[in-house]
Amino acid sequence: MSRLAYADRYHADIGPHVFPMTKFRRVRDALLQGGLAREQDFLDPGDVDPEDVLRVHTPAYWNKVVRGFAPRDEALLEMPWTPGLARSFRSMAQGSVLAARAALGHGFAANIGGGFHHACPDHGEGFCMLHDVAIAIRAVQAEGGISRVAVVDVDVHQGNGTAVVFQGDESVFTFSIHQENSYPIPKAVSDLDVGLADGAGGQEYLAELRSHVPRILDTHRPDLLAYVAGTDPCERDQLGGLRLTMEDILERDRLVLEEARKRGIPVFATFAGGYARDLEDTVRMHASMVALGLQMWPARA
Repeated sequence: MSRLAYADRYHADIGPHVFPMTKFRRVRDALLQGGLAREQDFLDPGDVDPEDVLRVHTPAYWNKVVRGFAPRDEALLEMPWTPGLARSFRSMAQGSVLAARAALGHGFAANIGGGFHHACPDHGEGFCMLHDVAIAIRAVQAEGGISRVAVVDVDVHQGNGTAVVFQGDESVFTFSIHQENSYPIPKAVSDLDVGLADGAGGQEYLAELRSHVPRILDTHRPDLLAYVAGTDPCERDQLGGLRLTMEDILERDRLVLEEARKRGIPVFATFAGGYARDLEDTVRMHASMVALGLQMWPARA
């Protein structure tokens, strides 16, 4: 049974950059070497179906993704477009589609990447070329297995692309808890935004989650939860200004996953941001989240 989507093509050489694309391979290796996952848990997603992409992104933008970006597009993305990078994002988008499908069958699944919540229908931005989470949600909705989805986004940066894609769509509830005085500025409007002050720590952060997540799940009653599990609220992060410890990050993941599990709501998780000064800290937090999900939803015979 494969519940983890991953391919070596997730990594692309973009030169010196704060976004650590090597983290995807290193998380996979950490899961295997720690005995937290097995080879048979992983599935190579291949390339995303353009039909799935075009439920979220415009044809003109998809053409740019495939053929190349102008300088203005690269400036918004904050990454240099290369064929390898475009292939990486296309594969990670398909990884989220496969993870969403696997979650519906097995309770929990994860893409060992993805979570590119800043991408909008007509452009990419903030290291996010394709909105893999939205592509996955629209794909499983189109397949008819589910209707209602909740997005719980705990990245330190607001999921503005998610808010834009699902604006006015009552079938998808968008929740973002983030650092208010941070990228993106201005913010989009999610169904529920919790913007925290610079320096907010784990106690305040977790109290907000305990207040809101159960209410969202009970009120919206989703058939599927998309968990955008950025590790950049950690105090060790280079791009974040919150002060969660690594233990707080694990408790955050436990809280969200447990609230979904006890209500019988399947979860597909993606990584989103994570820029710790020591890459090993980012790898450890991502791997711990995946391991926790696999433990909470044991493999079925």
